[in-house]
Amino acid sequence: MRVPTRTRYGVKAMYELAAAGGDAPLSARDISERQHLSEHYLEQLLAPLRKAGLVQSIRGAQGGYLLGRAPERITIAQIVEVLDGAGGAGDCIATVGVKVERCPDAEHCVDHWVWHRLADAVNEVLGSITLADLVREAERGQVAPMYYI
Repeated sequence: MRVPTRTRYGVKAMYELAAAGGDAPLSARDISERQHLSEHYLEQLLAPLRKAGLVQSIRGAQGGYLLGRAPERITIAQIVEVLDGAGGAGDCIATVGVKVERCPDAEHCVDHWVWHRLADAVNEVLGSITLADLVREAERGQVAPMYYI
């Protein structure tokens, strides 16, 4: 299963904000340099996160971004929902019993059942991991801070 770039980069940005501890705002440039992301692309991701209340922006020379709430209250599932919407595991994802345009018989479609179960499992895991968990695991050395090129 592939994770969309929007999701990966969004989680990286939110991790940086959580790891910073909220003492001072981080600029998009700081986040992009720490995580090796395009600053322009990062700005596009931060906008919907701000609208959803997961991030707040501070204007001015010393401005930047802060988490919109405590890292213990932001799950990876919430970030995914804002950036990529619900589902995403396959074209057949919908509420059980609801026909999907691409699936003429969703109630009896084996693919629908498989992808629905997968989406439920993924959502359960992502809903159980908070930004505070990521920071804590990185500090313990269990998770390498998410630095990729």
